[in-house]
Amino acid sequence: MPPVTPDQPGRPVRPEPADPTPTTGHPPAAAAVPAARRGEPDRDRVPTSREPDLDRASSGRESERDRTPVSRESDRERMLANRESEPERTPVSRESERERMLASPESDRERRLAARTASAAASRTARPDGTSGTGTRRSGRAPLPVAAAVATGWAASLSYLPVAVILGFARFTEDAGAVGGAARVGLAGWLLGHGVPLETDAGTLHLPPLGLAVLAAWRVARAGVHTSRAIGARQHGTPRQAFSVAGAVGIAYGLLGVVAALIVNAGGEQVSPARAGLTLTCFGAVAALAGALPITGTLGALARRTPSVLRDGLRTGAVAALLLLGAGAGAAGLAVATGGGAASDMLTAYRTGVVGQAGITVVSVAYAPNASVWAASYLLGPGFAIGTDTSVSTTEVTVGALPAVPLLAGLPSGPIGGLRVALLAVPAIAGMAAGWLLTRRSLRRAGLPPSPAPLPRMSGRGQSAVPWAPLLAAAAIGGPVAGAVLGVAAWASGGSLGGGRMAEVGPVSWQVSVIATVVVAVGAVVGAAVTRAFARP
Repeated sequence: MPPVTPDQPGRPVRPEPADPTPTTGHPPAAAAVPAARRGEPDRDRVPTSREPDLDRASSGRESERDRTPVSRESDRERMLANRESEPERTPVSRESERERMLASPESDRERRLAARTASAAASRTARPDGTSGTGTRRSGRAPLPVAAAVATGWAASLSYLPVAVILGFARFTEDAGAVGGAARVGLAGWLLGHGVPLETDAGTLHLPPLGLAVLAAWRVARAGVHTSRAIGARQHGTPRQAFSVAGAVGIAYGLLGVVAALIVNAGGEQVSPARAGLTLTCFGAVAALAGALPITGTLGALARRTPSVLRDGLRTGAVAALLLLGAGAGAAGLAVATGGGAASDMLTAYRTGVVGQAGITVVSVAYAPNASVWAASYLLGPGFAIGTDTSVSTTEVTVGALPAVPLLAGLPSGPIGGLRVALLAVPAIAGMAAGWLLTRRSLRRAGLPPSPAPLPRMSGRGQSAVPWAPLLAAAAIGGPVAGAVLGVAAWASGGSLGGGRMAEVGPVSWQVSVIATVVVAVGAVVGAAVTRAFARP
């Protein structure tokens, strides 16, 4: 490597030219090599402008080689110094990190608590009309009357359109009336679905199709949900806001009922506007309250404040009632299926074409929930009536001339007998199933496996975790709850199909309620006790 001068480090010194005078007779070996290959300047060649660049490049490479060990040594020294100082700083940094981690949850809790307090204060000072206690309107909140009117109108439209389409097709197939007449007939059917009686030439028509009633109740409940969201009461509302929403939706629904009654009266049928307004107001308020209570969080708060025994009893009774209604639906469907030939003959007797027969089928489907309630009453024992002085029960079947409705093709022809006697055990089995579910839920809540396993005796842990008294009390409460639900369903499913002998149709509600209370209570207590006795500890 060329030597480096002290005053100019990094730049090589040009070597002295060799002695041109040979000491021997032969030229030196270095002289035989061109000067460019020996790293010496060529004296005979004219220097170009690239010579300085080449000199600087070569000098930079040489200086880089010289500085590399020093830089590497300094890098090693810095790395060792960092490693030595790291253990000294690590305990302090870890301690400060722990302090920050311990302090951050407290600050987060404080911030969340402050946010909840502010939200609760805003909800307490908020009014149902969307304004705060100071009178200023909150941003993003709709006024309660406007939200209720829009949501209720949309709900009413969705439940009215199917009725108008079906009845309108039926009128067009008979060449009776135009679009206006079909719209009025649809309104009449829509009011009938809510339980509003219609005065016709054949008498009072007051047998509401529960299928349409369920559709309307679902849509009005959704209107209560949408209204609660629009006024900002979602999950942070109060009972006052929930009841305000129910009242507003009910009033709007009642006004729509009055308007519908006035339109129907213009077509010849007679509907009381006052009766229509009152009925739809109550219907809308109850359905909207069912939708507003959960969305505002009021139902959850009320459930948490309710004693566990009462809460379990309400759930058990509702489950038993649903099981009985499901059994009734299955029995009714099986009866209609076995009498399918008679139902087909009834359809062809109308001679209304395919569209008319499809409309009659849809009407029968709308009355299918009524038939399910009647079948449940039949299984319980009281039975039902299809006209005055008629009875359809497990011990007696007395009917006269029946209307040509396909749904009535499945009526029994006589008292129950044979293998059908096993159907009488269905209500008791439904009650026992509800009691079994109650015990399983109680065991699961206590942390015990609900799987049944016969054991000679129970352990102390099982006895203390699921006491007998609250369990049997909840099972006994389920009886009256199921009786109330089935009694209301029996009352809603009955009515009249005109005057004369068809003035009484459906079961007697109080009889259904009393018998359902007794049967479900006994079955639920037995099912809960047996499941509790054979539960695995």
